[in-house]
Amino acid sequence: MSADALPFDSRRSAVYSTGGMVATSQPLAVQAGVKVLERGGNAADAAVATAAALAVTEPTSNGLGGDCFALYYEAATGAVTALNGSGRAPAALSLDTVTSLPTYHANTVTVPGVVSGWSALIERFGSQSLSALLAPAIGLARDGFPVAPITAFFWAAGARKQLADAANAGELLIDGRAPRPGELFRNPTVADSLESIADQGAQGFYGGRIAQAIVDVVHAGGGLMSMDDLASHESTWDEPISTSYAQHIIYECPPNGQGLVALLALNVLSELGDLGEPMSAKRLHLTCEALRLAFADGQRYIADPAKASVPTEQLLERAYAARRAKLIDPAHARVDVNAGSPLAASDTVYLTTVDAAGNACSFIQSNYMGFGTGIVPKGCGFSLQNRGHNFSLDPSHANALASGKRPYHTIIPALATRADGTLYSSFGVMGGFMQPQGHVQVLLALLNDGSDPQAALDRPRLCIQPAGGPVALEEGTSAQVQRALTDMGHRVMEVGGPARALFGRGQIIVREQNGVLGAGSDPRADGCASAAIVDRS
Repeated sequence: MSADALPFDSRRSAVYSTGGMVATSQPLAVQAGVKVLERGGNAADAAVATAAALAVTEPTSNGLGGDCFALYYEAATGAVTALNGSGRAPAALSLDTVTSLPTYHANTVTVPGVVSGWSALIERFGSQSLSALLAPAIGLARDGFPVAPITAFFWAAGARKQLADAANAGELLIDGRAPRPGELFRNPTVADSLESIADQGAQGFYGGRIAQAIVDVVHAGGGLMSMDDLASHESTWDEPISTSYAQHIIYECPPNGQGLVALLALNVLSELGDLGEPMSAKRLHLTCEALRLAFADGQRYIADPAKASVPTEQLLERAYAARRAKLIDPAHARVDVNAGSPLAASDTVYLTTVDAAGNACSFIQSNYMGFGTGIVPKGCGFSLQNRGHNFSLDPSHANALASGKRPYHTIIPALATRADGTLYSSFGVMGGFMQPQGHVQVLLALLNDGSDPQAALDRPRLCIQPAGGPVALEEGTSAQVQRALTDMGHRVMEVGGPARALFGRGQIIVREQNGVLGAGSDPRADGCASAAIVDRS
């Protein structure tokens, strides 16, 4: 598919409603969530229905073999809760048993956490049964769905890469090739897997036929996962971490997720005062510098807090932010930040739901690198993630590989409330190490500039690259600004066309104080935001 076949300029308006809203990267998945809201489900119910439909319609980025995280805002109490649905390394996997973690090797498969995450979210906050919420996804898998254009583009890329050689990958292809845009794709084996989960709950995934198929295919590829690793997996509920920015409270999931990076950057930006006009050289320079400092800390400290000491509270102290902000030169780039750097992008899906009562769910799930390993458990219709590739093999590093440990995780949902605790926004930007960068940039558009949700997502973005590397600037950034950044010492490169996937794909729902919801969906993806019409009679 040529770059011309993937337009990225948005002509959308923000979508407004009072009856509830769903926004994500695939229209059929949006509709699955909207229908749940219209039949009386809440934000948690809609999130799971949408997530399950995404697992079917966008396997290029997520699925039953991946992980998830969520933030949930409960309107009745104003409480924000964090769900960690990420998996752990197999018990037999450690620095003593492996010397390398090749990108798509079976040893990069950590226990898939998605299904446990769905179950935990519904058990705590849902109002409908898991079987009812999975029904739309089962229908899409069994009957088939027309593949969306951008999804087809990345499906073809996966077919040329990990799916070309992975075990049982033919279950995700049509006669050995990727489906074309608009072509119907049926996945009866993932329909069977979803039906097992609908009938048996999470046990239908972490035990029995599906679990045995996972263990068998991982062992066949030289991996070390066991049935006990799957049976013992559980999601965890955590206290979210937060910071104040522009008279709002910004929430992220705590480590092992990288939401800490976004909060660290916002703290530094708060110390800098005037950030300049939108898309100005000053704004982009200061954003780059704050993000580089934040990533330096994130790459050094973020790890599984159950297995390593993570000084989250100290890092979020304002005095620390003030010291870090003093390292920024307003006229010159500091690209050589010593303690770590962001890595390459990856594929993920993000969704957000808000119901008519004001409950909100910010939800994200991922295989990590597209189809993950590309390895498909026989007869199951989904690929297994390669999230373990993110472990460090340096035994002195906080994120060093260890038995039963969760790796540094890139996928991060976000929420924002007003100072009085009322919901302001449920939002996120998927895309590997772009994610905290995306969170910062859409928040600047919303809170500093007063943009509506769609305009905030339409704005061109930047993405800082590994230490000493260039700053990627999205096509649409003015030539004058690019020259000014170059003069400051940044090495810049302009990115357009399909390569704009580097900048992630976001979704935003804002709730006004009068209850009106405003939503936007990223023009870099196939999706949309859509409103629910709730019968109030």
